Amino acid sequence: MAEADYDWVIRGGTIADGSGGDLIDGDIAIAGGRIAAIGQVSGSGREKIDARGRIVTPGFIDVHTHYDGQCIWAEELSPSSSHGVTTAVMGNCGVGFAPCRRADHEMLINVMEGVEDIPGIVMTEGLDWDWETFPEYLDKVAAGKRDIDVAAYLPHSPLRVYAMGERGAARAVATDNDLAMMRQLTADAMRAGAIGFATSRLSIHKTASGDAIPTFDTDIAELEAITSGMKDAGAGTFQVVLDAFVGWDKEYKVIERVIAASGRPATFTLASGNDAPPRWRRVLEMLEATNAAGGVAHAQVMPRPIGLIAGLELTVHPFVLCPSWAKIAHLSIPEQVAAMRDPSLRAALLTEDFAPGHPFNELARNWRWLFPLDDPPNYAPPAAMSMAGQAAARGCTPQEVAYDRLLATEGRGLFLAALGNYENATLDSAHEMLRHPYCVPGLGDGGAHYGAICDASYSTYLLTQFVQQESPLQLGLAETVHMLSAKAARAVGFTDRGTLHVGGRADLNVIDLDGLRLRLPEVVRDLPAGGRRLHQRATGYEATMVAGEVIRRFDQSTGARPGQLVRGAGYRAA
Repeated sequence: MAEADYDWVIRGGTIADGSGGDLIDGDIAIAGGRIAAIGQVSGSGREKIDARGRIVTPGFIDVHTHYDGQCIWAEELSPSSSHGVTTAVMGNCGVGFAPCRRADHEMLINVMEGVEDIPGIVMTEGLDWDWETFPEYLDKVAAGKRDIDVAAYLPHSPLRVYAMGERGAARAVATDNDLAMMRQLTADAMRAGAIGFATSRLSIHKTASGDAIPTFDTDIAELEAITSGMKDAGAGTFQVVLDAFVGWDKEYKVIERVIAASGRPATFTLASGNDAPPRWRRVLEMLEATNAAGGVAHAQVMPRPIGLIAGLELTVHPFVLCPSWAKIAHLSIPEQVAAMRDPSLRAALLTEDFAPGHPFNELARNWRWLFPLDDPPNYAPPAAMSMAGQAAARGCTPQEVAYDRLLATEGRGLFLAALGNYENATLDSAHEMLRHPYCVPGLGDGGAHYGAICDASYSTYLLTQFVQQESPLQLGLAETVHMLSAKAARAVGFTDRGTLHVGGRADLNVIDLDGLRLRLPEVVRDLPAGGRRLHQRATGYEATMVAGEVIRRFDQSTGARPGQLVRGAGYRAA
């Protein structure tokens, strides 16, 4: 048998190369983890994929994840890798596990448990903590095996506590010495390969104890000093979750001042309210002004409603903080359902107000924006399907509608709490933001919110909701693939991925667009200590390749683990 010319040849696909340009029909040859040829390839490959009737895209870039822990204890970074993602950026929102002294392990677990809904026991069992500094943490990540590539921000909360001790956790004002130390540590992290520095100022980000996180409402001068460490190193992107609740005119100044002080790019979270005035358009104007003035900034936008998934098996449900629920909270779901059929308990749960608790819990009783989530999942339901809408039609309370749904589904029914990005119960605002030149899709939060959010499937949703379906909001395939690949990559500083071109990385997907479907989120128990998490699968991903190795075939893992740590721009690759 003649020796093959290439490792792989993908034949006859419709190629969306990530640039946003015209689609082309042709072949892709791969050798040594790189793309060797695109077009009409005459040579043979050791392996072949028949892509006729399929689309071929670059691997997607997931710019907002929290795999900081999962990348230590697991080899598959799902759900992201189940949805065409080949590079995930972690350390967002300023939470993570390095730098960290031994004495501060419990504090960081408390922060991560509260902000990102990762059970403390999962982190206690899953992390070996054989690092202290951030460069040591990066080396730990680089030494591990995983299916896709990862890159990491230096997170603000552990940095602050590492530099300031208990004063940092207590949100004390940083001294000049504190600022100098954090600036130096930031420069060191960038030189070791961090892709930037991340923080959160969001008021509803709380620790598991209910306290404000160490970075909440930090003085902007501290952020200027820290990000000057990126300036010293000549690398890094500033990522921030701003507190829109205090007003964008006030909070956007953080972006402006940090860019002015550091000269580095910035990226931040942007969403529309459901029924508030469309303030997001003012943010787009400010974003345009920043870029016109020579700065670089991008907003991260969720392509569907930002929200929670609620259910009896999950962290949040419509009765979780009712005083009477505490009587049955310890029971199994079948036992809870049996107890809920008792008229006296029903009467109590339908009339009780919520007791005080974590802010996220209360979101499951926003009846106007709480919807049933069934199979196939509908993330853009009509307003009449909300608990409030159904209650009005039935002449009862929203509590009764939610209660009856739980009984009718034997406690397995799920709810979508659409908390934002669903202005007037439409996706119009998300569509407009996504098409803006300085907005990229993101906020999937893979690796976090294990019992409340499963949005890492947003790449599949973009393709099914906005490309497959004919509607006034329909997007072109080339444009959408560009959003998920090159546009996202450039927003966080990647220049070596996001497009398909000769000589480029062989990170790509072969997708049956007609057969692409999202499945209903499901609970799996594969975390350390038997912890549970939400996972969401899809059909239609026929092959996903990282550095020339197929990591998934027909929606199943192949066991290949080519994923590496992506070191920051200007520094060596792992």
